[in-house]
Amino acid sequence: MTSPEELRAAVGAVIDPELRRSLGELGMVESAEVDGTTARVTVLLTIEACPKRSDIDAEVRAAALAMSGIDQVELTLGVMSVEARKALSAQLHGGRKAEDRFGPTSLVRVIAVSSGKGGVGKSTVAANLAVALAARGQKVGLLDADVHGFSIPGLLGISDEKPTKVEDMILPPRAFDVGVISIGMFVDPHTPVSWRGPMMHRTINQFLSDVYFGDLDVLICDLPPGTGDVAISLGQLVPTADVLVVTTPQTSASDIAERSGLVARQLGQRVIGVVENMSDWTDSNGVEHTMFGAGGGAEVAARLAVPLLGTIPLTPSVIAAGDSGIPFSVGDPADVAVVAFNRIVDAVIESAPKRGTASIPLSV
Repeated sequence: MTSPEELRAAVGAVIDPELRRSLGELGMVESAEVDGTTARVTVLLTIEACPKRSDIDAEVRAAALAMSGIDQVELTLGVMSVEARKALSAQLHGGRKAEDRFGPTSLVRVIAVSSGKGGVGKSTVAANLAVALAARGQKVGLLDADVHGFSIPGLLGISDEKPTKVEDMILPPRAFDVGVISIGMFVDPHTPVSWRGPMMHRTINQFLSDVYFGDLDVLICDLPPGTGDVAISLGQLVPTADVLVVTTPQTSASDIAERSGLVARQLGQRVIGVVENMSDWTDSNGVEHTMFGAGGGAEVAARLAVPLLGTIPLTPSVIAAGDSGIPFSVGDPADVAVVAFNRIVDAVIESAPKRGTASIPLSV
């Protein structure tokens, strides 16, 4: 028969879908009792309107029913007290600033995806890069810093998802195992955001400081087009970020794309390479599709003296993914766009700064 201690351990091992830690570690299992073949469990949710209530309910019941001799579960879902929430926020969040979370002393790699002009598919690259890195086992967060032209929620199919507020923490929705935050989750999608620089700076600072992504390996930041307030704010808050420049093959786009890389360098950031989007390709019938010319990505890379990490062909699958909410990178592995993008992901991973090279003085 299952003991109360064994039952508590089993339900305590259930992972909270938002906090990404076990219920036991988070102190959310208030009680666990065994009465014959019935398990009586009380779990305290972070807030009354917890969006993952049904998921937690199902997982806890499944964990209890998997125990020997248990065939019925009486589960009570309560709510943490204000004091308990404050303690949890302090335990996880720690009140650190943006510079502490993602600055020079942080082990989290920040990659800012930038472009000189809009309409080059920068957000598509950012969203697919985040999803592809998560699929390879990395812990990834995605910050939509394009306040005026946010599109990340739609690209990932979470336009109706809202973050959860727990004291000072903002818990981001998740899509394809990526924690995602965007101003589009806080405003009406059909209402324009008309903010000036100081307001946008405060928003980016709050996203970096207050959003609890969990333990991250990589944070992808989708920057707005151009070289204005948000790019400068991110450069000030995260001066050690890597920058990925996105352009199309057109000369008019590549000329402008170069500027975003130059500004990143002025801010002390490292430009890791260029991605050419909407590139030409040849279909299975041998027909060449060249929508926007050729060579723009190579030109930008040459002028910035960085590698061209790859080109993404403008195939029907890429176009359809933009409206479906399902990134093209999770599609058919044999698709020419997926193959090309996976090479880019390989190059981004390879471009990570090497760690662990510092010598440690030892005395014998």
